[in-house]
Amino acid sequence: MPSAPRRRSRERVAVVPTPAALLDDVGKAILRQLQEDGRRSYTAIAGAVGLSEAAVRSRVKALIDSGVLQIVAVTDPLTLGFGVMASIGVMVTGDSRAVADALSAIAEVDYCVLTSGRYDMQLEVVCRDNEHLLTIINDRIRTVKGVRETETSICLRVHKQTYNYGTPE
Repeated sequence: MPSAPRRRSRERVAVVPTPAALLDDVGKAILRQLQEDGRRSYTAIAGAVGLSEAAVRSRVKALIDSGVLQIVAVTDPLTLGFGVMASIGVMVTGDSRAVADALSAIAEVDYCVLTSGRYDMQLEVVCRDNEHLLTIINDRIRTVKGVRETETSICLRVHKQTYNYGTPE
């Protein structure tokens, strides 16, 4: 008796496009729309970039799933009662990645990048006041194994802050 023909599976495998594939002209236009207003509706974005709402929704999901895009609320620390913002250059001994992991775990550290040049990494912290900053530097940052030296600069005023990476016009 001949065997029955095999059925093809109708199960779909989700394919997440690479970040480079997502950042064509339309992808960048979608990003620009969201950088201007992260709450902009898919319908409004669709009208601006020439796609359907469903296509925009799909592209935004793919941008998020691939790690290209995060949608977050950005706050102004001063209006929330944080009176001191500081930039801290850190010199380390040993594995700078391990030190960066430890420093990134400090709640007040909102930015940590490994760098070349004078410092091995650069931190940004937001604190209630100078006493809080002193506590963070003295009791939390300088006590991390591998931190050799720090240099702190207090930010007097934010003059420019943008989040339009990769989408200049």
